[in-house]
Amino acid sequence: MLIDNTFDFRKDVRPNADPDKDSKILLSYHKYLWSKNLPNGLKFELSDREPNKYLFHKSSLGEFSLSSDGIGVSFINRKDMKEITDQISEKRKEEILEILYSIGGFIIFPSNKIIIDGKKKLTINGERGWNKRIVDRFDLTLECIRRYYLNIESPLKKTLERYKDFFLLFENFRNYVEFFILQDLVDTNFTEIKFFLDFDDKFPQNPLPKNLREYNQYIDNNLDFVIKRRNRMK
Repeated sequence: MLIDNTFDFRKDVRPNADPDKDSKILLSYHKYLWSKNLPNGLKFELSDREPNKYLFHKSSLGEFSLSSDGIGVSFINRKDMKEITDQISEKRKEEILEILYSIGGFIIFPSNKIIIDGKKKLTINGERGWNKRIVDRFDLTLECIRRYYLNIESPLKKTLERYKDFFLLFENFRNYVEFFILQDLVDTNFTEIKFFLDFDDKFPQNPLPKNLREYNQYIDNNLDFVIKRRNRMK
């Protein structure tokens, strides 16, 4: 299968629809990219034919329901960022979105909701979007995943622990990074994240860009990561 690593998945759906849910091309790319051998040598074969599932795996490894998640987040349509993003030209906004909606800006996470004490808990996708110490930033999400493998506290620790069977597939953080082609967001030793903005180890509330300078820093680093990642995919 040939991957068009610059394809904008918005072109594959109706206006204002969500490519994560509706793009057939994105689904086919996910299925192709992530159906491969795990560190234990077994193949993580993904199916898109299971009723009411986006992608599904069932084998001796277990059962896994997975969905697409955009990790190239621009904040362009976020209300509390409007004062900053309004300073960006429409041409520049479109240039940003065209890159972030390419395959380098997407990943898969478990999609099944875990029930605890009779209540459905948020998925990883949902929690990282709602958590005010993550605000959907993937660099902060990956730091939480790094800490998870080291059993260190983070804003997403409890959420990630609910999906321990998924993370066990990769055995350790380095394998997770390599499986999902995230090498350009970590250092060469796989011990530190290359954050899009200066990182406060305490995970402060609402770690959004505070001004246009910070926004440009955030978006430039984000775009650089997505472009490098999609080139690795090609």
